[in-house]
Amino acid sequence: MDRLRLLAVDAEDLAILSAHCQDAVIRVEDCRYFPHDQQFVMEMNRFVWEKVVSPKRFSLFHRPQYERRRAVLHFDRVTGAKRLGFDKMGAEDVLVLLAVRFEQASAPSGVIELVFAGGSAIRLDVEVVEAQLTDVGGAWSAAARPNHGG
Repeated sequence: MDRLRLLAVDAEDLAILSAHCQDAVIRVEDCRYFPHDQQFVMEMNRFVWEKVVSPKRFSLFHRPQYERRRAVLHFDRVTGAKRLGFDKMGAEDVLVLLAVRFEQASAPSGVIELVFAGGSAIRLDVEVVEAQLTDVGGAWSAAARPNHGG
């Protein structure tokens, strides 16, 4: 099995986790906060960046193949969650995750920010960084690689 499983316990780990989640697509209803359990869970279809080959390695005869996988991003020790820019979104609307960031407050606590395309974000107040990204399903072909060019 080539399923990804990453654990983040500090800002540096979270940056690696963020790179693997970049361009994931998520339905609004798949972002859930469980205050009693101090957990935030987000199900996503993540783009598999770790399998992307350099453009120099393919030609007209060898087209690159891209894939997505179903994955879950899970945060523990979450003491609060706020959604920003979700006012006009419905449960079925789709978000594109751009980055996961951490801003330390009083060590080791801080704020984790999930930044989405279009200016929306989710801010999680956390006691410490404790996150896990896990692939939970098989892969399927993606038509194209996300384009970050201008």
